[in-house]
This record gives sequence, C-alpha cells and structure tokens, in this order.
Amino acid sequence: MRLTQGAFSFLPDLTDEQINKQLAYIVSQGLSANVEYTDDPHPRNSYWELWGLPLFDVKDASAVMYEISSCRKAKPDYYVKVNAFDNTRGIESCVMSFIVNRPANEPGFLLQRQDFEGRTMKYSLHSYATEKPEGSRY
Repeated sequence: MRLTQGAFSFLPDLTDEQINKQLAYIVSQGLSANVEYTDDPHPRNSYWELWGLPLFDVKDASAVMYEISSCRKAKPDYYVKVNAFDNTRGIESCVMSFIVNRPANEPGFLLQRQDFEGRTMKYSLHSYATEKPEGSRY
C-alpha cells in the first residue's frame, strides 16, 4: 500500500531534480519551508517531528535540499515531507506539503468497523506501523 498524503501523492516518487524545482518555486514565492519526519503516518497524525529549525527567509532552494538530504540520511526508513508556509496575512498557513522520502516497506492501515444500536456503524483506521515500538516500526 502506498501512503497518499500531500501534493503529488498519487504520482510516482519525485526525483531530486523535481524536488529542487518545487523548492525553487517555494523560495520564489517568498514562502517559508520546513522538513518533518515520522514513522507513524496515520492521516490524523498531523504532528510529525520537525527536522532542524523552520527555514524562514531562505533565498536558496539548495539550503532546503541540504536539510532534506540530512534528514534522509539520518532517518532512511521514515516518511519525510516538506511543508511550505505563507505568512503574508500575518499567520503561518500551510499552502503546500509533499512527501520526499518513504520507507522501503509501507505496511498500510486496517479499517476497523464497530457496530452499535440501531444499525449504526463507525469506522476507524489503525496503522499497522504502530504495532511495533516507536523507532522500530520499519
């Protein structure tokens, strides 16, 4: 199963050249970027770990690519993504997010159904990755 979160998630993995072009676009628009990683990619897990510091006022896409490469080397079996933020309205709002690294094996999710009174059903997702302790999920 392939995780589909963020922009470009239904496309094949982006090459470094394609990532560089997206980073150049982010920088040209005056957006701020950051790099995040996780081993629990549940769709409701919006709190990925921040790699380094947010890259405010970065004018060169290669600085962001350097941080991506460093994160990939340190966390090769984790999901890594780039977020771009727009602060022109006085708030930091995410305007772009895309995955730049995936583990070799993506275990996927289990759809759990619960039956209640009156034929009511509720569904929830369970990540197979969380069945192992943190740090050894992949």
